[in-house]
Amino acid sequence: MKKLNHLAEIYKNYDTYIIDLWGVIHNGIKLNLRATEVVKNLIQNKKKVVFLSNAPRPSKKVKIFLQELEMKDEYLQNIMTSGEAAMLALQKESYGKFFYHLGPERDSSVFFKIKENETTLEKCNFILCTGLFDDKENNLDYYKDLLKKYTSKKLICTNPDLTVHRGDIEEYCAGSIAKIFESLGGETVYFGKPYKEIYKMCFSKEEKVIAIGDNLNTDIKGANEMKIDSIFISNGVHRSEFTKEDELSELSKKYKVKFNYYQPELIW
Repeated sequence: MKKLNHLAEIYKNYDTYIIDLWGVIHNGIKLNLRATEVVKNLIQNKKKVVFLSNAPRPSKKVKIFLQELEMKDEYLQNIMTSGEAAMLALQKESYGKFFYHLGPERDSSVFFKIKENETTLEKCNFILCTGLFDDKENNLDYYKDLLKKYTSKKLICTNPDLTVHRGDIEEYCAGSIAKIFESLGGETVYFGKPYKEIYKMCFSKEEKVIAIGDNLNTDIKGANEMKIDSIFISNGVHRSEFTKEDELSELSKKYKVKFNYYQPELIW
């Protein structure tokens, strides 16, 4: 791994940039202006930029959110989310017809076309997990009690991330619920990074691709699985796990991943 002071040093080496959103482009509250400067320069230099997010919502909802953060439309031509990939599978009834939604009401857009198939835990064919309930955001034991009788059903996880930082506050994601379900003996189906299917929706084999992200479990592991280069943004989800940059090699061993470059934040 090599510290990359400026992306401009290597940008000519790649055709396509797969860039994570939360933790790289924004922190859930505001844009990282240095990172958006990178996007601007890549597009001006005729590079393909794809935002790949483990957001449990359709791509168009994420586009609206980025527009509300005042990101320019010309940067938002290619967005793929785990929610979008899951939505396509749900509409095909890949896991059955009736589902129980485990997550906040704001994520209901992922199943808006099949909302009439929403039912109870007892009656559902599968559990659709998009996150944590608004009033149970910190109580993981609640979900253990809720799900322990239903491990015969599959849990569909639309966001494999375990946690994110909203500003400076760490929050649990759907991936944490999925891990609880698995610990109870249940089976989880994941949509999003690091699973190969979502990458196939973003680029072809002919493209020279590099992935940029702050999550070793998803962004960097996904890049490793696809055998593409990667840049780890170190001042993101793992920032509390090391104190000095020379500890990053140990961090990569801990998560059993490799990355080609690292930057504290995405800088042109």
